[in-house]
Amino acid sequence: MATDGGAASSPAAKKANLLDPYSIQRLLDETVSEVVKSKGYSEDTRLSNRRLVVGAAVIAVALLAQFYPAKFPQNRDVLLICIALYVALNVVLQIVSYTREKNAILFTHPQAGSFNRTGLVISSKLPRLSDMYTLTIASADPQSKSSSEPVRFTKSVTKWFTKDGVLVEGLFRKDVEKLIEDHNSDHRSK
Repeated sequence: MATDGGAASSPAAKKANLLDPYSIQRLLDETVSEVVKSKGYSEDTRLSNRRLVVGAAVIAVALLAQFYPAKFPQNRDVLLICIALYVALNVVLQIVSYTREKNAILFTHPQAGSFNRTGLVISSKLPRLSDMYTLTIASADPQSKSSSEPVRFTKSVTKWFTKDGVLVEGLFRKDVEKLIEDHNSDHRSK
């Protein structure tokens, strides 16, 4: 376990339930997002906005099926179309989630003033019965000439938490900042 370093005494200390891996991952992911944004990257919400539009269409189809003015035998064709649309739109959402999002916690635009034309995709993984947290930074557009190879680290979460579940944010921030620097230095070496 990490040493306390005064983190527990600060009023804004970030604390997680050490028996709940989802609580630990959520806290680490939120901190990663803060660090990335503090480095001059802005969040790219285009994919999530598109998912919201498709989700709204799914809801509209369901509402149409529920509140169509005709009763059952007369609205049979409308119901069949609504069911088909509902299934198709949900399949689209699942495909996007499986192919584009994966374990992503943040999509970014390129840094302001940077020559790089692609943002970042930050993803994380904390397997269910493991203490090994994996953080990956990749280019948002791997086909771009300005993209670089993904960089990642895998470390035990015990390096960043005290025995009371308080995140020693300075240690974790250093690791995340180093990973961002590694990704950016790969761009400069090309």
